[in-house]
Parts: sequence; C-alpha cells; structure tokens
Amino acid sequence: MRILVVEDDALLGDAIQAGLRQFGYAVDWMKDGVSAELALTTEPYAAVVLDLGLPRLSGLEVLHRLRSRNLQINAQIPVLILTAMDAVDDRIKGLDTGADDYMVKPFDMGELAARLRALVRRASGKTDPLLQISGVKLNPAAHSVVYQDQSVELSAKEFALLHALMLNSGKVLSRAWLEEQLYAWGNEVESNTVEVHIHHLRRKLFPALIETIRGVGYLMPRDKVA
Repeated sequence: MRILVVEDDALLGDAIQAGLRQFGYAVDWMKDGVSAELALTTEPYAAVVLDLGLPRLSGLEVLHRLRSRNLQINAQIPVLILTAMDAVDDRIKGLDTGADDYMVKPFDMGELAARLRALVRRASGKTDPLLQISGVKLNPAAHSVVYQDQSVELSAKEFALLHALMLNSGKVLSRAWLEEQLYAWGNEVESNTVEVHIHHLRRKLFPALIETIRGVGYLMPRDKVA
C-alpha cells in the first residue's frame, strides 16, 4: 500500500518513512502543505499521515481542501492526523474537519502502522482484519500468507500486490494503478514488473486466483474456487 506522509520535521519524517517501509508500505514524504496538496491531486494513495503545523499551508487547510473538493483521486482517502497538538479542542477540530483518526506525538510506530491497517481496511469495506479468498488467508499485521493451511513465502512486493488485490476483490485493477500502489516516488519500475509479480503469485498459490482482463488489468474474484 502506498502512503503519503506529510511532516516538516526532517528527523521525524525520515523515521516515519523508514518505519512504515519496514511494515511493507510504499511511502512518499512531503515536507509542507502545498506539496502535500499537489501530491493528493495527482497521485493515488491508500492513506495519509498528516501533521498539522506545516509550512506554506497548514495541515488543517490541506485536510479541508481535500474534503471540500470533489477530487477523482483520493476523494475518500483515510487521513490520520499525527501531531504534537494534544488539546481536546485540537482533536475535535481535526476530526470535524474530516480526519479519520488522530494520534499525538510522541507515538509508537507499531501503533501507527496498526491504525493505518485499520483505516485502509475500513476504507476498502472490510471488517475482518484477516483477508480470506479461495483458501488464501492473508494477515496484514503478521505479514503472513497461508494457502490450504500451508504457509506461503512471498517477497515484500508480492505480499503488497496480493494485499492490494484481496482488498479490492471483485474490482478490475489496471497495471498502472497497481504500480502506483506498490512503488513510491523515486523507485525505478520496469515495464513488466507487475506481470512478473502476478506470475509468481499464481505459481506460489494457484493459477486461477488472479484473472487477466485483456487490455484492462487484473481481477481477483471474490469467490474463486481453486
């Protein structure tokens, strides 16, 4: 999953980016509100971690503009405010402006990752933290995959791709969208990267799990039987 982190403190921003990457996220990091707003109007994200005290444009204003505009990209994106502003009034204002969650610094990276998992899961219409389709069970928290009661070893990108497909089961996903979810800015992406990962997933699980919709993209049916 691709996450946008908006944090102007260099040390903290670098730590958040590194920490979330350890949990398997692709992370873009913006250091001011104007850059964040531009990213949100041009790139698809699974969630945003947003500081409030930002230069050029405040976090609340970024959030207000995001929620008040009818954007095709990121219109319903979950937003987690991460800030040192811990007064009750600040929390109320952030949530009433459109945030989905609110955390106060200092914070635990494991908790931040867990809250993001919950936000992404709910945004995809899922309630069970364990994703299950056609005998494949994916646990985002444990970063594990089981098929027919056997553990399946996947690379980080294979896991992220399978996670995206299972979260969006029943939807046709384009190669471009999948690439955008797997890779942050600055990562070199070869033209057949998604196809290679799809091939590996079919081999490690079973071929019919992921359908190719010619000229459109890939589909994981909700009730495919192996």
